[in-house]
Amino acid sequence: MPPGPLVILGGTFDPPHIGHLVLGECARWQFGAAQVLFIPAGDPYRKSGTPTPENARAGGPAQPRAVTPGPARLEMVRLAMAGNPAFAADGREVARPGPSYTVETLEELHAEGWRELVLVLGSDAAADLPNWRAPERIRQMARVVVAEKAGAPAPAGFERVEMPRLEVSSTLIRERVRMGRPIRYLVPDAVAAFIEARGLYRDGG
Repeated sequence: MPPGPLVILGGTFDPPHIGHLVLGECARWQFGAAQVLFIPAGDPYRKSGTPTPENARAGGPAQPRAVTPGPARLEMVRLAMAGNPAFAADGREVARPGPSYTVETLEELHAEGWRELVLVLGSDAAADLPNWRAPERIRQMARVVVAEKAGAPAPAGFERVEMPRLEVSSTLIRERVRMGRPIRYLVPDAVAAFIEARGLYRDGG
């Protein structure tokens, strides 16, 4: 039986930054987890605007955008967490065809023997949870907790992750790269080098 609880940080990670790492460590400590899984979405349909029944029902995402291919985002996550034995990158959603559904990932983790799952959502994602596939099932299988983002207070009914407020986001990183501004210390050095080597975000993507 795997040790528990297991903290799960899903998301686009386009790119991963220091806020993600601080969040993972704070959640690990707060909920007594031995491990934190960072799981990049293969196709984050609520951001990319991929036609799905969920997007049709919700009227689509507010601002669909191009998303960096999953393998590149997964590699950045692996680079970001290097050196922390409690962190692990999980590529199952990148490998899975079609839109990335959190409920499927939770079902798989349950089948692997994990019973105490702590799913960490940003406050914007938590507010959007009713538009996801099987939101009730998600809340049955996992303890859903929220990390507040600037300008997006946590919706009622969720526990909050206790962490310092960091004014950094993937959107900010992409914009700074596009404008030719430095991102050192906002992302791990290895991630900054990967972005530079691949020429990511220079066109505003």
